[in-house]
Amino acid sequence: MEPQFTLLPKVINGSIAGVVGVTCVFPIDLVKTRLQNQQIGKDGQRLYKNMLDCAIKTCRNEGFFGMYRGSGVNLLLITPEKTIKLVGNDFFKYYLGGNTKKLPLHLEMLAGAGAGLCQVSITTPMELLKIQLQDAGRTATVQTVKSGAQPRTEFRPAGIPAGTRTYYATPVAANSGAMRLSATEVALQLLRDKGLFGLYRGCGATLLRDVTFSAVYFPLFANINARGKRRKDSSQAVFYHSFISGCIAGSVASVSVNPFDVVKTRLQLLKKAQGEQSYAGILDCFRKIFQQEGPTAFFKGAGCRILVIAPLFGIAQTVYYLGVAEFVLGTKQM
Repeated sequence: MEPQFTLLPKVINGSIAGVVGVTCVFPIDLVKTRLQNQQIGKDGQRLYKNMLDCAIKTCRNEGFFGMYRGSGVNLLLITPEKTIKLVGNDFFKYYLGGNTKKLPLHLEMLAGAGAGLCQVSITTPMELLKIQLQDAGRTATVQTVKSGAQPRTEFRPAGIPAGTRTYYATPVAANSGAMRLSATEVALQLLRDKGLFGLYRGCGATLLRDVTFSAVYFPLFANINARGKRRKDSSQAVFYHSFISGCIAGSVASVSVNPFDVVKTRLQLLKKAQGEQSYAGILDCFRKIFQQEGPTAFFKGAGCRILVIAPLFGIAQTVYYLGVAEFVLGTKQM
């Protein structure tokens, strides 16, 4: 008899996988967001030199828990987001005929893309709120002062002519008002000003990133994972092979969509430091970044993104396939 698609165990496994994964890698994700939003000055000056410099300065200025700024909203919404992504892929594979036989590559990609499409309903507001909290420390640090003020490190954003204003990078106290943002405040302000659609700012860029990512990630993971050692009395791969498969597939997929992620992050940032560039849409953002910062700017934060996505999906896939929910509920794992 053909096994049935059981939703509840997969939802529970997806929820556990998301929470465990995000808790482990969130500080690296914060560094990634700040590096992607950073705009290089005319003289090549920047607030953060690299990911390590960003992490050290953030920790020094905002404390250890500053590295987890925005984690609350992420942990709250990661449960439905990861559930939709992981369960959605299994759902589409099952109904495309992949439960009893291996799907051809184009259908595996279609199933993955379907999962990515579905998750955007949760991902867009989650990322929008998370980015405001993660980047608050960076935007507060770039201060505008009049000429003649005692500077620390000069920092001139692109597009600001010399002789008008001078910008400096200065540490900001951890208790400053600019850094006491909360996800609730941001969400309520957006709802008041823009309505429900305000929470879906950057939805088009999020679709570009997540649909493409899932179409690359899931088929790659499935094919690597299928070549691993099987668990005793199970068709599932041993946990360490699932972890390695998730890391490899996550790394490849994350690099392939990094330009979309940079554009999405820039478009979703609501409060920019004074003098930083604004964008009218996806194409305008692509054009301005290319013209002002060069093609390498589209791979800002790529190293951090690999360090986030690889272990995140390695952990998530391992937890998802461990069958914790099936063990608790006493059901047979598919």
